[in-house]
Order: sequence, then structure tokens, then C-alpha cells
Amino acid sequence: MSFVVGVGGSGSGSGGDVGGSQHHDGSESDRKKKRYHRHTAQQIQRLESSFKECPHPDEKQRNQLSRELGLAPRQIKFWFQNRRTQLKAQHERADNSALKAENDKIRCENIAIREALKHAICPNCGGPPVSEDPYFDEQKLRIENAHLREELERMSTIASKYMGRPISQLSTLHPMHISPLDLSMTSLTGCGPCGHGPSLDFDLLPGSSMSVGHNNLQSQPNLAISEMDKPLMTDIALTAMEELLRLLHTNEPLWTKTDGSRDILNLGSYENIFPRSSNRGKNHNFLVEASRSSGIVFMNAMALVDMFMDCVKCAELFPSIIAASKTLAVISSGMGGTHEGALHLLYEEMEVLSPLVATREICELRYCQQIEQGSWIVVNVSYDLPQFVSHSQSFRFPSGCLIQDMPNGYSKVTWVEHIETEEKEPIHELYREMIHDGIAFGAERWLTTLQRMCERFASLSVPASSSRDLGGVIPSPEGKRSMMRLAQRMISNYCLSVSRSKNIRSTVVSELNEVGVRVTEHKSPEPNGTVLCAATTFWLPNSPQNVFNFLKDERTRPQWDVLSNGNSVQEVAHISNGSHPGNCISVLRASNASQSNNMLILQESSTDSSGALVVYSPVDLAALNIAMSGEDPSYIPLLSSGFAISPDGNGSTSEQGGGASTSSGRSSSNSSGSLITVGFQIMVSNLPSAKLNMESVETVNNLIGTTVHQIKTALSGPTASTPA
Repeated sequence: MSFVVGVGGSGSGSGGDVGGSQHHDGSESDRKKKRYHRHTAQQIQRLESSFKECPHPDEKQRNQLSRELGLAPRQIKFWFQNRRTQLKAQHERADNSALKAENDKIRCENIAIREALKHAICPNCGGPPVSEDPYFDEQKLRIENAHLREELERMSTIASKYMGRPISQLSTLHPMHISPLDLSMTSLTGCGPCGHGPSLDFDLLPGSSMSVGHNNLQSQPNLAISEMDKPLMTDIALTAMEELLRLLHTNEPLWTKTDGSRDILNLGSYENIFPRSSNRGKNHNFLVEASRSSGIVFMNAMALVDMFMDCVKCAELFPSIIAASKTLAVISSGMGGTHEGALHLLYEEMEVLSPLVATREICELRYCQQIEQGSWIVVNVSYDLPQFVSHSQSFRFPSGCLIQDMPNGYSKVTWVEHIETEEKEPIHELYREMIHDGIAFGAERWLTTLQRMCERFASLSVPASSSRDLGGVIPSPEGKRSMMRLAQRMISNYCLSVSRSKNIRSTVVSELNEVGVRVTEHKSPEPNGTVLCAATTFWLPNSPQNVFNFLKDERTRPQWDVLSNGNSVQEVAHISNGSHPGNCISVLRASNASQSNNMLILQESSTDSSGALVVYSPVDLAALNIAMSGEDPSYIPLLSSGFAISPDGNGSTSEQGGGASTSSGRSSSNSSGSLITVGFQIMVSNLPSAKLNMESVETVNNLIGTTVHQIKTALSGPTASTPA
């Protein structure tokens, strides 16, 4: 087996030789090649000799070899790594061959014994032999069982080199089964004598299949990974898991608490415990964010693991954080019918719902392991893939979550997010506080979003408990499920339309103008035609909760909705999807003088400590009746518009000086306020091939500007109407 060592060699001739010098130069070139090959062979021989003496040289030994052979220390390090990997692969093949031969031998012996027993005769009477004593039959079974167990232990030893745990432990602890995802609904309703509600329905996630499994991915892997790279990926994942476990279980001085009781990583202590050979974090252009958060989630551990290991379900679980997700390759699909030991290579793009904040692209490994019964860890760590070119230069250090089962279907989730990113463009002043303090992409945002979405899924199995719920308009649980799926698709559509994702099918019509409006255009299949999307972010001195209450309430809608023409709006259907009264799906009807009022508004509002959403779309009455009757809502056209509301970051960082006031209109005081991203989608043509004109762009810009002005006017002053 040959090894390529990065040594310098002579280049080829420049060409153009004439006359007798050609023969002379050719001979000289041959001599140079021979000297080069002899020198390379000597280097490899010296490296092989050193490898036999010490397969794991320290830095001093590598530097000595570097001086002797004229190679860089990095080349020496990689040569030893590759040699160890290849030697490990050789040993594995040899062990597998020996095990296979022994297994074949035992199997042949068993077949021969069975055939002999079929034709055996009694030497005394010539008939079939009388059955032996049951004691001896049992002994034979025990001996055969011991042989099989010994074979299993040998295979387990080999697998443990790569999986970290023996197969014997995995197979006995985790038989193949399907978790029913039972949840206790006692906190919301007392259905059933034992307080257990129906299982969750993963079909609520758009694009996900009812046959839940880690091989049933919507994004089929399409990247070929060589067999030499897989052990390296496994080693990286196992090392990352060990680091993440220490981060999860260690407190001070590794973690320090802020005034807001947020866990922030002490980078000095971290570098002492986990020294890095690279110079990551030393460059002043790099921003390091590391935080930890813990909380109770309304879903059991097996269900959460299944969703995290399916990139489609995971993206639908975090629509406001994950702009794009794709499984590039499945290195290991898990064992025993579970995700035990599953290792995937993923592409992921993370977003903040604003056209002012660039997304972060990451190529990463996602590894899943069961720590003990009812306790799972899912770890993410960046992986340098030559084919992957990131626009954001983001690197994810070992991050992820520990999921621990609790009684009644709950889980305790502890989340760690540790990322380093290069600021290629200045961070907009509105988001400078949030991003520098690790709030925009931090662990707390991931966890609160997970809690809210899991509560949303659990509410599917809660029957109507108040006179407002459903109001008799949605007649069945199937109708409720269909409406929630339609609203989920509307939310995902909105989140993509207002972000800066590079992986959506939009064409940028105009980048941020003087008032921060970004306009994009895309061809939509439903509705079929050309759709224009416009989004901007502005600041208000009001708290996020007051802004949320104002925007979600149908009574105050005429104050800001320019399309309602000042007419009152009535709620005709209501679906609660969380314990907070603001978490709901509504069907609204605007009263007007027109006799033909066949257009309704589908709206979903949701809020948690990290922010809030109010998203809506006009829907034709006939199409909405299809969803309310429980039929598939996938083909109902949607033009999602709405608002994303988040704290401005000043409330938790006032001791650091607050934000300055510029043309954004943001106050220079340290009082906390809200960042509101408003996004609109309008259909500009029924023809997908239609060309855009400036009149359409001007129309959507005016729509954005008028809406922002009306919201600022309505929420300014002591007489602002903000109903609870």
C-alpha cells in the first residue's frame, strides 16, 4: 500500500530545446527523476521505521522527523494519521475474514450434524434412535449458544473501535421497537382515565412521511464518501460527543452566568480544557458565540431524536431558525432499528428573520448516541468538506443537546450552541447587540423554539375546551389537523420570504434601499405565477409583548392593515395550539359593503421568550372549506405576509452601554424595545414567464412603507391601543 508524502520535486522542462541539447537534457531529467524517487523512498522508509517504534509521536518527535526529512510538521502529522487509519482498516478486514471463516465452519458443522441425525438408526433394532435425555439436549443448546455468544463478542470488539460501545450492550439494551409517543395531557385536559392522550401525528409536518424512520429522508443523500474518510468522520464525531458531554455536565468556571441568568462559555477556561492546534478565535474578525440553556419539552426522547435525525422534520421543527437543511451522506444509519450510533453529514443554513442579517452556512456531522436508558445525546460539529464553499465562514464547535426522558412523556433538554463566524460584512446596528451577545443564534433561542413547537404538536390531540375553539366551523379532528398543516406551510413560506437565505428559488430584485426594504421575486407553482416578496425591519420603543398583542388582535387590525380599508375584522374560527392564549390559529373575515365576500384570512400567531410571529394569508372560501373538511391542503395557494417580533437585546445588555441612535430611528437610551420584521407577498402576474416592471416594485415598497408608518403611529403615545 503506497503513501503519498508531500515532498518537493523538480518540475518538467520548459520545452523548446533544439539540436543535440535535447538528448543531454533528457538524460539530466531522467537522473533528476531517479534521485527524486530514491529520496522519496528513503523518506517513506524512515517514516515506516519511526511508525513501528512509535505510532503516536508527540510534537517534539514530529519536529525532529521534519528536520531530518525536510518535510513540514503538518505533513508528518497527516502521514501518521493516514498510516494509523490504513493499519486499522487492515486489521479490521483481517478480523472480519477470520470471523467469517469461523462462522462458516460452525455453520457447516451444524448442517452436517442435522443431516446425520436425519439418517441415524438404532444399532440394536434398526429403527430410528430413541430421543436422548432432555438434559443432554439442553446441554447441546447451551454449547451452541456459547459459540454464538463468543462470535458476537469478537464482532463487538471490532465494532467498538469505531462506535465507542460494544454491540453486545447495544443489542441487549435496545430491541427494535416503535415508540407510540404517548403524552400526558393532564396539564391541558383530562382525557382518558389514566390521563394519557393520543400519540403525536408527525404527518402534521409538511413534507414528512407517516412511516417514521431514519432512512426515510425527503432529501436523499447524493454525496459519495470514501471508505477511508468514514473512520475519520466517526473519530471526529466521538471526540465531539466527549467534549459536548463535558460542556453539558460542567458548571463553573467553564460556564458563567449573566445578569439574566444565561449560561455563557468562559473562553479562557474552555481553551485550557480543550486546547486547539489551530489559531481559531485569535483573528479579531471572528466572532465566537457559546451559550447553554435547559428546559422541559412536551415530547419524549425517542420522538425528539427521530425528528433531529431527519433533516426535513428538523427544518420544520425550527422554521424560524433553519432556512435550509439537506442530508449530504449517511455515514451510519444506526443500529437495532434505532438511531443508536447514527452519523449523518449535513448542510444547514441558519437564519434570523430579517433581511438585515446574513444567514450562516455550515457543513457538519450530526451524531446520535444513547448514553443510558432514556437518555440520548445529539451532537453537531463542523466538518471541512472540499466541495463545500461557505459564504459566511461559520464553524460549529461541538454543539447539540442532551435529551432525558421524564414521566408522562416529557423530556428535559439541555442545549449547547458553540459557533464561530467571520464578520464579512458589518452587522447592522439594529442586531449588533443581539448577535454580539449570542442571543440571535444562541442556545436559548433553539430551546424556546423547540418548546413552543412541541407544545403546538401536542395540542393537536387536545379536544375543543371552550366555546371559542372551532366555533362549530371546523367539524372534526381531521379538519383541525388539516388546518394546522396549512398554517405550518404558511409559516415556513413566510420565514423563507423575509430571510437572506441563498438556497431559496428567489431572484433579488433590489437589495436594501435607504429605508432597508429588500425585494425578491420567484416563480410560484401555488399560486401559479410570479410572486414579489418585500421585507424590512424597524425598531419600536414598545415591548415585544405589547407589539404582539396589538398585531394579533382582530379588533386593532384596521389600524394597520392597509388592505382592510378600515373595515372591521371578525374571527370566525379559532384553534388554540399552546398554553399561552396568543398561540392560536384563526380564520378572519373582513366586513365590507361588497355582496361577494368569498375571501377569508388565515392567521397564526405564536409567542415565546425569544420572540413572536403573526403571519397571515388570504385564502379563498372554497379552498378553506377543503382544509376544514379534513382533505389534503397541500395544493391550496398561499401568499404569506406578516410580522416577526423579537427583543432588541438592550434589556439584557444595558450594562454594556446600549445601542447608538442613527438613521434607523432607534433610541440611544438603554430601555428595551422591539425589532419588527414586516414581510409582504403579492402576485404580480398569473404567468410564470412574466417580466417584472418597476410599477410592481414601487407598489410593494409603498405597501411596506404605509404599514410601517401606521404601526408606528398606532403604537406611539400614551393612548396606544394594545389589548391584552
